[in-house]
Amino acid sequence: MLKVGPDLIRLGGYRSVYQAVSRFIKDPRLRVVLSFHPLLVGGNPFTTTSVYNLIGFLEHHWGVHFAMGGTGRLVDGLVGLIKGQGNHIRYGAGVEEILLDGRWACGVRLQGGETIRADIVVSNACSASTYRTLLPAHARRRWTNRKIDRARYSMSLFVWYFGTKKRYEDVPHHQILLGPRYRGLLRDIFKSHHLAKDFSLYLHRPTATDPSLAPAGCDAFYVLSPVPHLDGPTDWRSMAEPYRRSIEQALERTVLPGLSDQVISSRLMTPLDFRDQLSSLKGAAFGLEPVLTQSAWFRPHNRSEDIENLFLVGAGTHPGAGLPGVLTTAKILDKVVPDAQTFA
Repeated sequence: MLKVGPDLIRLGGYRSVYQAVSRFIKDPRLRVVLSFHPLLVGGNPFTTTSVYNLIGFLEHHWGVHFAMGGTGRLVDGLVGLIKGQGNHIRYGAGVEEILLDGRWACGVRLQGGETIRADIVVSNACSASTYRTLLPAHARRRWTNRKIDRARYSMSLFVWYFGTKKRYEDVPHHQILLGPRYRGLLRDIFKSHHLAKDFSLYLHRPTATDPSLAPAGCDAFYVLSPVPHLDGPTDWRSMAEPYRRSIEQALERTVLPGLSDQVISSRLMTPLDFRDQLSSLKGAAFGLEPVLTQSAWFRPHNRSEDIENLFLVGAGTHPGAGLPGVLTTAKILDKVVPDAQTFA
């Protein structure tokens, strides 16, 4: 981090993504198009360091890739790799506590009371949740409750997965539908934690690339709306369906005519699911917000700073969120986790 410090200053890493774009672009519409990318990793373009302009460059230079069969095929590949090495995967076994021997991780206790001893522990939960809920406060010097509570967290997401009994051939694999506001909407999401009536949407139609993801003659979609995390007052138990309907109506008016009569399968995911099903603190979909002081070296390290033989992987650690970033955290572990013979 120190080594690249002079370059960060020279390139204006202290500026926000929007500020960096605005230095070169005058048209407010183009500024939106060229600055929204931090939202893909949970950041506000008006506060996220301009380092994250790299997202747009990388997508333009290397392209955007898709795993045929969907993201689940990546999971299947990892499962095959793990089992092929003679290991076992336990499903539906929530972890209640990371066990310690002094300042050394030595296993986990499951929610049913079973304990599993281990030489190392790797947590792929939200890093804030790992430290805040799975480890005792007295064992943490850097990631204290106060530091975790004062940290800045990403927005959450409202996701509607749905299938249609017809194909919308004119809809591409990826599509972004921008709402009438930009700065104001982001202020509502990140600052006020207010669920606004307007929204901007990302519409994903994977069947444009891989028709096998839906029955013949049908389409599979999900539509994603950035929303405030759970520090806001929104009651998602009562608001989820009305919010879905408003999104459905917006899609029907624009790119998916007749949608309400074509939907044959539907599933919702709200900030409550990110908190309760994915153990993400505050229901933040991407963990810590990627501002400069919570990026790169300043994020929770892959090798825990507080607990020996505890390692972190996933969106909440270095280098950050997004599918490429998450998979990169796993590659980093290959370098920092001790070899098996260390414990022989």
